[in-house]
Amino acid sequence: MKELEEQGLLVNIRTLESAQGAWLNMNGKKVLNMCSNNYLGFANDERLKKASIKAIEEWGVGPGAVRSIAGTLTIHNTLESELAKFKHVEDTLVVQSGFNANQAIIPSIMRSEDAILSDELNHASIIDGVRLTKSKKYVWKHKDVKSLEEALKKADSENAKRKLIITDGVFSMDGDVAPLPEICDVAEKYNALVMVDDAHGEGVLGSNGRGIVDHFGLHGRVDIEVGTLSKAFGVVGGFVAGKKELIKYLKQKARPFLFSSSLSPAESGAALEAIKILTENDIEVKKLWDNGKYFQEKMREMGFDTGETVTPITPVMLYEAKTAKKFSSRLYEEGIFASAIGFPTVPKGKARIRVMISAAHSREDLDFALEKFKLIGKELEII
Repeated sequence: MKELEEQGLLVNIRTLESAQGAWLNMNGKKVLNMCSNNYLGFANDERLKKASIKAIEEWGVGPGAVRSIAGTLTIHNTLESELAKFKHVEDTLVVQSGFNANQAIIPSIMRSEDAILSDELNHASIIDGVRLTKSKKYVWKHKDVKSLEEALKKADSENAKRKLIITDGVFSMDGDVAPLPEICDVAEKYNALVMVDDAHGEGVLGSNGRGIVDHFGLHGRVDIEVGTLSKAFGVVGGFVAGKKELIKYLKQKARPFLFSSSLSPAESGAALEAIKILTENDIEVKKLWDNGKYFQEKMREMGFDTGETVTPITPVMLYEAKTAKKFSSRLYEEGIFASAIGFPTVPKGKARIRVMISAAHSREDLDFALEKFKLIGKELEII
């Protein structure tokens, strides 16, 4: 703990005293929220709240058992069916979180004679899912398809039986996007499966927020999609999407499904409403992108380094952990909640303020934030 504090890496976990939204109450203070994953503003949306209450009235507050014994409610099946329609896949399996979805799929399908090929900046839940297998691991350079191809050649030379390529869709710390079409091309060349964790693409990329596979028009070429209900959908939960045969198999083998209760009726009802809203229109998705483009353009004009982002995720690169922590503290003093991100979440020397833009932000909110970033940027001699 002392070492973390000395290195500027000790995390100060703040408590929200109001519902998730564009503005929050924290420690009796009203602050602009710029670091939640509530991309579409659904976390406190009246439509989702009403759907959640209705689900409680019909189904109670909890499933009462694991899904495989006595905990599968009709509302769970409905949610999986509607998710499958939304994602344009055959079927889905819903579990407790996006993190658990990776624990559900990776160890269930990979054996000791198999090979897993993972992007070096993949999410911690993928890394942990891979660790739960006895498969041979090959880490390829971030978004480098040539590096991936070399790893595939090596896996073949070492007689791998099944090869599984895993990548994030949108990388949450940098806001960049996986080169999924090229990954699919090389996967087909070497007879490998493709899995994408689209946690930060759901509700953001593709038509009406259907995700990265839809964004690139790759339906039928990606074998496994992992998604979350905990970000753009505004609720909590995760899912695996793919062929019916895969989902049937996971219901027999996936440990988070077999050994832990699933979503509550309230969460399921709210998630169903989020899917309904997104199916009907893309108003919130368009506003999210408009807000992201506006904020990023203004930040770059001021001289801030926003890295390689091509999504509304906006990393304000400060590089030194102590600088990032000081910047975050000053933002809070000026009425903005935006956390400093350092090692081990990002590599050493790559500390930043990760600004998470939301459809809930108004143009006035963004202008207020830009004014404060400019003030502190000059004060700390960043710009």
